[in-house]
Amino acid sequence: MKIIIAAVLAAVFLSISAIHAEENDMQKLDVNLGFEQVPDENTCEGKNISPMIEVRGLNATSMAIVVADPDAPSGLFTHWIIWNVEPLEIIPEGIPGSAIVTNPISAVQGKNSFGKIGYLGPCPPPGNPHRYLFRVYGLDKMLELQPGASRQDLEKAMEGHILQKGEAMATYGR
Repeated sequence: MKIIIAAVLAAVFLSISAIHAEENDMQKLDVNLGFEQVPDENTCEGKNISPMIEVRGLNATSMAIVVADPDAPSGLFTHWIIWNVEPLEIIPEGIPGSAIVTNPISAVQGKNSFGKIGYLGPCPPPGNPHRYLFRVYGLDKMLELQPGASRQDLEKAMEGHILQKGEAMATYGR
């Protein structure tokens, strides 16, 4: 019995070590928003348009972006998921809210936590400002994922294909 327990513990330790090694080997991306506080035009108080995102150090076949609010009362609240973004240093602002985007970039978008496709900006309840995480992933391939997919679907599709990762954070409160 002690041998079985020791073998199980060794397997768990090796699995955890492999995961940490993979995370440490992952190349970091430099993600820059150009702001620390989300401008009104990128929120429900303004035009509700996606902001420009600068990505430096990208060496991948495609990109995926997830924008989420970890401070939402209901838990992690997704404001935007977009994937199969061609490798660019600048993601322009104002990406249209269609499932398949062809202009100003080529990409596919999924449903946010509002149940809509595309970007919908910060709109926290009155009170303390919330944090908004802009996570950019460099992937080794274009993903075979249907337009309108969820964040969970995107995360599953990215498993084993993430080469690089970067994050920027901004706050917003009302």
